[in-house]
Amino acid sequence: MSVNRAPVADDFLPDRPVVFRNATILSMDPSIGLVKGGDILVADKRIAAVGPRLTAPDGAVEIDASDGILMPGMIDTHRHMWQTALRGFGADWTLTNYFMFYYINWGKMFRPEDIYAGNLLAAIEAVDAGVTTSVDWSHGLQTTQHADAAVDALEAVPGRFVLAYGNLLGAPWEWSRKPEFADFIKRRIDGRGDMLRMQMAFDVTGDPAFPEKGAFEAARDFGLSVTTHAGVWGATNDTGIRLMSENGFLNPSTICVHSSTLSDDSYQRIAAAGAYTSISSESEDSAGQGYSPTWHLRQFGIPVSLSMDTSVWWSADLFSAMRATLNADRARSHLEAHQHNETVVNNFLRADQVVNWATMGGAKALGMDGLVGSLTPGKRADLVLIKNDASPAMFPLINPYGHVVFQACRGDVHTVMVDGRVLKYDHQLRDINLARAKQAVASTVEYAYSQMGESAWQEVMCPEQTKVELLDNPYTYVKKAVGGGAAQGEEG
Repeated sequence: MSVNRAPVADDFLPDRPVVFRNATILSMDPSIGLVKGGDILVADKRIAAVGPRLTAPDGAVEIDASDGILMPGMIDTHRHMWQTALRGFGADWTLTNYFMFYYINWGKMFRPEDIYAGNLLAAIEAVDAGVTTSVDWSHGLQTTQHADAAVDALEAVPGRFVLAYGNLLGAPWEWSRKPEFADFIKRRIDGRGDMLRMQMAFDVTGDPAFPEKGAFEAARDFGLSVTTHAGVWGATNDTGIRLMSENGFLNPSTICVHSSTLSDDSYQRIAAAGAYTSISSESEDSAGQGYSPTWHLRQFGIPVSLSMDTSVWWSADLFSAMRATLNADRARSHLEAHQHNETVVNNFLRADQVVNWATMGGAKALGMDGLVGSLTPGKRADLVLIKNDASPAMFPLINPYGHVVFQACRGDVHTVMVDGRVLKYDHQLRDINLARAKQAVASTVEYAYSQMGESAWQEVMCPEQTKVELLDNPYTYVKKAVGGGAAQGEEG
């Protein structure tokens, strides 16, 4: 029999089975589907069983999941975690402002300890929000000392991570061939198992000489996949996709991030190669990479995963990513129809598909779908319980997939389990030192401010606002009174 009482902290021992009771289960496994009033048994770090009224082993910890949704842990396939140390600093930036800050003016000021601070807070934030696997698109690694700091932070938080090694200030065909890079892989990645994997992260500029070829060859030699910002307005384009394709470097392990401003030829090449995309709808529609492209990717059958990009703008909240993606896709469908004086009668993209992109879509993109991404017996126990008895928005659960996308939020994440280990329970993080992360980030903020100075700090954070020229309105019905006031009700 299981322990028939509310668990306490001491109940969650590493080898102790856990059973979730009476949940609405979004398994993301077609053979299991949606289970109402179902249980999930976790034992030996894996999902042991899914179904109604499961028999649990003696001593199992029982979690009441009534009025809650159990789903696989969400997977973020592209997040610049190191930039979390300056959370929200770029709230009013365009992509140009972002490039000017990191690539041109201030990227060099970030020390290894600043990479550590950003990654540590970002990793904790991910787990807290139910994101159990995160790709750290770490393009601030100016040296391997920076890379060591990035991994130190990821290993300090018991989530599942992929280090996407990059250096926005260096040439990838150079840093990927240095002895210290090979030594880093041997020291910090090889033999670490499935909790820490690695990719190479760099962009293809479209230079006809294809200098990035050497970096792709290095990735092949090290057995690493490549993640690249593709189809970003003014930065990467169709030529880069063509060069990757014609040289044999576009394949099922390639992740094309954003992919917003590409031609049909590029989309056809991506589809034919079986490559994946990582869509950051909040970023694409706000920063200016191009309109979020899922409405177009659907036409080519290109697989999608979701991501949050960077907390210098947005938080690590895949609830927001799912909502923004569905809204952007549907908005574009409506706009396209309206251009032809037509009306969209039925939505093509549905809530369950977007939840799939946030879970199995990410697992497939990372080549981890045999490990995580669905609540399938035998897979690693990475799962999230969404339950909040104090929230009026969490009842009733009529359409569970729609509820996840449009009703739930990060504050409704009740329990998070990674690799069979409970990292959050009853809305509280467990065995995670948030205070240490906040202290490290505070030091980075103080340092960055001291390097930039008050004037630059304010000018960068609040760039000059674009001026808008108001159009003349022939239907104006008020006149300006003497002294700048308005006479209401007077005809123009």
